[in-house]
Amino acid sequence: MTSKERVQACLNHQTTDRVPIFMWFHPGTARHLADLLGIPVSMVGEVMGNDIAQAWVNNNYAMEGITHENEGEGHVDDWGIHWVREGEFNQIVDFPLISATEQQLERYQFPYASLESLLNNMQPILEKRHNLYIGVDVSPCVFEMYWRLRGMERSLLDMIETPALANRMLSRCADFAVALAQESCQRFKPDWLWTGDDVAGQKGLMMHPEKWRELVGPHLRRVFDIGKEHGLPVAYHCCGALRPILPDLIEMGLDVLNPVQCNCPGMNPLELKKEFGKTLTFMGGVDTQGLLPHGSAEQVYKATAGLIDGMTEGGGGYILAASHTIPPETPDENIFALYAAAGVSHEEILARASDCRNKIDTLKCAEPYSVND
Repeated sequence: MTSKERVQACLNHQTTDRVPIFMWFHPGTARHLADLLGIPVSMVGEVMGNDIAQAWVNNNYAMEGITHENEGEGHVDDWGIHWVREGEFNQIVDFPLISATEQQLERYQFPYASLESLLNNMQPILEKRHNLYIGVDVSPCVFEMYWRLRGMERSLLDMIETPALANRMLSRCADFAVALAQESCQRFKPDWLWTGDDVAGQKGLMMHPEKWRELVGPHLRRVFDIGKEHGLPVAYHCCGALRPILPDLIEMGLDVLNPVQCNCPGMNPLELKKEFGKTLTFMGGVDTQGLLPHGSAEQVYKATAGLIDGMTEGGGGYILAASHTIPPETPDENIFALYAAAGVSHEEILARASDCRNKIDTLKCAEPYSVND
């Protein structure tokens, strides 16, 4: 099976030659694996066996797609959000609407003028579409976009104190995600539409479920609807304990749930599979807090094999992924044990790395030279 065929069969709840994989790596882990395998960092996912490639076209690009070499360096994005590198990741240090009045909120302009440059982030992965399963990521869609502009505390207070105002702003956040989704689906013909809206923490939702149903869910539905209009599966990312709204998401048309943060209340992957697995595909569930960094290779292999068996019972319906990025303190043998449990051997990974290096060398040899070289 090609990667595209493998993922398509999985989503149709059909048996595949091996479980599809979409693994995310902490930047430190990615650099280490790149050094270990002698390949560019950008090729780590594909060489390790990822079946899916996708690109950010919404504000997640400003968070994760723009990298800074040094601690403390930063940028202001098209939304006016100020990001600074802290550790390995960009963090928000200035929310542009945190002190805005109602009138200033109403006058705020979303960056529609930047649509073309944002959509261009899809170009590098389109050449892979003949083999890999291609997604377009339009997250954050609603609440998460609003709190990036307004600040978490102020956004939650708006939903309680001035719900009509919050509703208008959440609607405008969704409008921008809808515009990106509509144009992306028409222009790029992706294999799925990836959405996201973190509304949960480690112990529960950030708001009462009824408040989510009143102010967030209806706008997120409009983003889902774009994928459905184009005949695409809809994937949704939300960290944390989101179990109370999972039936709502399924009713809205959800096809794939990520990352199934297994250490959170109500998020045991095997229990979710039993309850919702007939219609829903799950992606994630591998413990990155205890098992991967601190377990033995044997424990990682056994737990991963058990997870795959349970999540694919009856055929398909599961994409192997971690519940977060694989942390840099994870031993090499644990990473390779994880893949071995999925049917991807260390030897296969090394062979792909060798192919990658050979292709790079061939391209270098084919480059025109200058008399000044």
